[in-house]
Amino acid sequence: MRFPRFVEAVSRRSELPTEQAATISRAVLQTLADRLTGGESADLAAQLPDELSGYLTAPAGGGWDGGAVTFLGRVADRAGVDPAVAEVGTRAVLETLREAVTVGEFRDLVAQLPKGFDAMVDPIPRPPYDR
Repeated sequence: MRFPRFVEAVSRRSELPTEQAATISRAVLQTLADRLTGGESADLAAQLPDELSGYLTAPAGGGWDGGAVTFLGRVADRAGVDPAVAEVGTRAVLETLREAVTVGEFRDLVAQLPKGFDAMVDPIPRPPYDR
């Protein structure tokens, strides 16, 4: 999924203007890069086009422990929006990432999100049981 299509999907889901959706998409990916540990940022970046993966591979501290409020605050600061807009945009970015990467990679990403993000991420379908 190329960056313009990604941004269009985020814009549609969040009902934000395209330019703002692009800014929030970048902010969420950069904040994820700050949060993810154990090579997860690189794993996620490997499944995204260069235009998106560059935001995940930028040098970052990695692994800070902040919760959902801290995460959304960082997104809001980076995007220059209020926390409510950051939350709507973050939800849209996560939903779009869910479509853009494999189920396994999305599960790995969700496992490293702060507590409190459960409500922002739709349940991941479980594989069907073999009968």
